[in-house]
Amino acid sequence: MNVFEHAMKMEEDGRSFYLGHAEKTSNPLLKKILLELADDELKHYNLFKAMRDHQAAEYKEAEKTTILDTVKNVFETMKAEKQDFTFPDDVRNIWETAREIERKTEAFYRDQANQLDNDAQKLILTRIADEEHRHWVTIENVIQFLDRPKQWLVDAEWPGLDD
Repeated sequence: MNVFEHAMKMEEDGRSFYLGHAEKTSNPLLKKILLELADDELKHYNLFKAMRDHQAAEYKEAEKTTILDTVKNVFETMKAEKQDFTFPDDVRNIWETAREIERKTEAFYRDQANQLDNDAQKLILTRIADEEHRHWVTIENVIQFLDRPKQWLVDAEWPGLDD
């Protein structure tokens, strides 16, 4: 299995994870976050598929993930609507698993990018690794929100979002 096939499998697994948990959540705003993460994984999958098939592949800035803005909006909406901030115990475990998936995926893509000779492919892998990092930061903020929602909304500075 080459790097692009492996990356496709990772993205496919991530997408399935997010879609599966989006189906199970009763909170429409958290579902929105999971569905956007799943959409990002599909974009990544399609880029890797094109590279595997030796087709033109281009990371377009216009298609860059908007997950950070989505999460900010979700939390602001929850606060504005004065929604109840209680969640089932297993919700945190789901987000912790997602955070670990994103961390491992980012590390894999950065490692693989360093091993490639093709500059265009290296750039795409690096950019996708950057998106996986944004996913990680997003999920980290979701976990902090789940741990202490009311205080988190008051004090949120969104550390690491622009990194």
